[in-house]
Amino acid sequence: MTTPIDLSVVIPVYNEEDGLQALFDRLYPSLDALGIRYEIVFVNDGSRDASPRMLADQYHKRPDVTRVVLFNGNFGQHRAILAGFEHSRGERIVTLDADLQNPPEDIAVLLAEMDKGHDYVGSIRRQRNDSWWRHVASRAMNRLRERITHIKMTDQGCMMRAYSRRIIDTINQCNEMHTFIPALAYQFSQNPTEVVVGHEERFAGESKYSLYSLIRLNFDLMTGFSLVPLQMFSFVGIIISVLSGFLVVYLGARRLILGPEEGGLFTLFAIAFLLIGIALFGIGLLGEYIGRIYQEVRQRPRYVVAAVLEQKEQQP
Repeated sequence: MTTPIDLSVVIPVYNEEDGLQALFDRLYPSLDALGIRYEIVFVNDGSRDASPRMLADQYHKRPDVTRVVLFNGNFGQHRAILAGFEHSRGERIVTLDADLQNPPEDIAVLLAEMDKGHDYVGSIRRQRNDSWWRHVASRAMNRLRERITHIKMTDQGCMMRAYSRRIIDTINQCNEMHTFIPALAYQFSQNPTEVVVGHEERFAGESKYSLYSLIRLNFDLMTGFSLVPLQMFSFVGIIISVLSGFLVVYLGARRLILGPEEGGLFTLFAIAFLLIGIALFGIGLLGEYIGRIYQEVRQRPRYVVAAVLEQKEQQP
């Protein structure tokens, strides 16, 4: 029988050539020090720099604990993590970004919490070294997301998290095109918890998440885990309809009592533009849900794997 793997570390990689060697130099010693059987699953998400070559070189240096999944193109961070889940074999799985903002040495902190019986361990960055607008945007979206989805995550932007094999197997059964993995795992967990981990400046390069990408990610999060946005808009529509009815009655009464009046044209324009704006917002919100349905029913593959570098385990 093959010896079970205690830990799988899944790392998505996209154009990280400047920082990969530093990641290797810190990651492998920290995992070796744990004294358990582990594997590292790198997923190259269509990098256009030297990242695939560096990952292949690292595989040849440590083929016993290294696996590399090479995508045929760029499919996004969360799909890369999902591919890593499908190729992982560990009883516990930890996700880690390749930019070294979360120190690999803190993996031991997450595993210590899992040893206490937790099946899902989230993380909270001790001191975020991000720009002020990312702090503000993160806090606002966290509050909004928690109210809409009832998913409690103190720091949804930190991808350093630990999952039990049961949760990963359940996630692998899901075939959604767009999802937010920490929130999905939270729904499947029975005993979740959070720990504080370190947060450092990027070793090299720039963040792959622009403001637009963060907005899109939160749209996926809210529309993928709740119908509350649609219900809220329906409620707003009911209120506006009632108020519009009162306005019509009021204007009709004024016409009967006071007769024709001059003026008020710009007020009517303002009201019309307000209602048109609300209607367009509602159409866009509805389009988000319809777009998700459209992408799901096409049943296209979430990603295309070009090659997998791995050492086959020998049967006794």
